Amino acid sequence: MVSDATTATAAAAMVTASLPFYLYGAWIMVGRDQDHVTWDRLMRHLRIIVPGLVLNTIPVALWMAPRLLDQFGGVAALHAFLGLQAYALLAFGLTGIVRIFQVKRDADLYDLEDPNTSLNDLHENMAAWRGRLRIGVFGYVLFWLFAYVVGLYRYYGLYIA
Repeated sequence: MVSDATTATAAAAMVTASLPFYLYGAWIMVGRDQDHVTWDRLMRHLRIIVPGLVLNTIPVALWMAPRLLDQFGGVAALHAFLGLQAYALLAFGLTGIVRIFQVKRDADLYDLEDPNTSLNDLHENMAAWRGRLRIGVFGYVLFWLFAYVVGLYRYYGLYIA
């Protein structure tokens, strides 16, 4: 059987590997020309962040979450709280992106040849949905970073020191 230290190291490596995907994906949506988000840009963002979400969620779901109640203490509770806040903001952001996808499908614009069509032109509430998406993306990355730092602290305390 694999030791806890080996599993923790693999989990830490996977979570660390997700960081560049999150930062670049967030920069695509928040850091660039915010008033003109095209469908191509949105799809590019999703292609960037999905591998990061997979790299992060696998260790969380398969190793961290099942062990949480066995070691629920101060730093572990803080780590779990920050991680849950990150996923809550991700869910909030998804409420925006789901509506964006619905409008695109309802308008039958998947076959549109013009990649520069602004999403704001598709629906009157598009700005609000994009706002949800931005808040979710920014909040997820922020709380993920907090949880990551606390997780590294826990890793160091449990397996290095």
